[in-house]
Amino acid sequence: MAKRARAVRWGVPVAAVAVVAAAVGTGPVIAAVRSDPSLPDRTAEQLLAEVARTWQNGRMPQMSGTIVETASLGLPALPGLSGLSGPPGSAGASPASLLSGSHQLKIWYAGENRFRLMLPGEMSETDLIADGDEVWLWDSAANKATRMTAPAATGGRPEGAFPMRPGSATPFDTRFATPEQAARQALEAAGTDTAIGVGENVTVAGRAAYQIVLTPKAADSLIKDVRVALDGEKLMPLRVQVYAKGAAEPVFEVGFESLSFTAPAPENFAFTPPPGAKVEEGTAVPSAGHRPEAAAEARDRGRVVGSGWDSVLVTSLPDAPAERSGERDGERDGVDLAALLDGVRSSATPVSGAWGSGRLLRTKVVSILITDDGRLLAGAVTPEALYRAAGEKR
Repeated sequence: MAKRARAVRWGVPVAAVAVVAAAVGTGPVIAAVRSDPSLPDRTAEQLLAEVARTWQNGRMPQMSGTIVETASLGLPALPGLSGLSGPPGSAGASPASLLSGSHQLKIWYAGENRFRLMLPGEMSETDLIADGDEVWLWDSAANKATRMTAPAATGGRPEGAFPMRPGSATPFDTRFATPEQAARQALEAAGTDTAIGVGENVTVAGRAAYQIVLTPKAADSLIKDVRVALDGEKLMPLRVQVYAKGAAEPVFEVGFESLSFTAPAPENFAFTPPPGAKVEEGTAVPSAGHRPEAAAEARDRGRVVGSGWDSVLVTSLPDAPAERSGERDGERDGVDLAALLDGVRSSATPVSGAWGSGRLLRTKVVSILITDDGRLLAGAVTPEALYRAAGEKR
């Protein structure tokens, strides 16, 4: 793949897939389950190997479709997550607005430098349109169009300049996960502590698909399994579902609602700012992993205790308003941190142990512990895992 195309690739790193494939290979080969729709039988090991080859090739098929993300995490009503900076379809919307309900993303893809993404809102829409070297970000609610350019020092488009990678300067970076991104995260989390098999074939967006089922072995994990639906022909992720233990329906799901593997019409990529619109020049920001300040930001966001499915994030509670560029006092990513923490404390249950004391908030798939000594611990784990992490000394 050309270097400039790396910004829009959806591929899982081949090394991550190799780790999962190796984990499958250490046990008995699991036969595919025959069911409707009919597809050639493949084992989990074969599917992972084919997916690795497809992603290593790096080419995405031309397509157009609608992706729907649905979350039902069981979070209580928290003041820090309500009244955010705009509806999910607006440029001011917070990533936290996607923690509940259903949201759409429309995509038209004709090539690595020719695509369009649209987040529809109730009364507005936000579009990212790339047509060759011309890239526009359009926010209809603000009646503002931004022409995107790469920093001169990079000599080209950096990774993260477009929404398929985290860290971009667009509202698409962390505000909407695609099936490919969700599959990437699931496969990266999988390893020797994961049972990997093939579930029943399914139909997603009218397409016959295989299902790879990832089942955590960790007793502390709140996740029952993660199901990745792969297109039977293209071997690209069509849907990812996360099921919590004891839940009949997925707590998180992102997948194609409609999908066509045909070349989108050229007019989908034509954009001219409408009369009266505010036009600005913007600079794309490299992804976090490639920015010089990334290491400092990672330290600010805490450390991870454990690995895989029972990982626990441990970080210090903010004790001063945010000072980073582009963040309003006391906010991060559009979330009022002070109000959010107050809401968690009021909704949480007092707990204590050898690790200390604090307050615990439990949901279907996430546990959050705020300690009285100023720490926040969170993970898709049981409270006991948080307590053990809280008792560890750095």
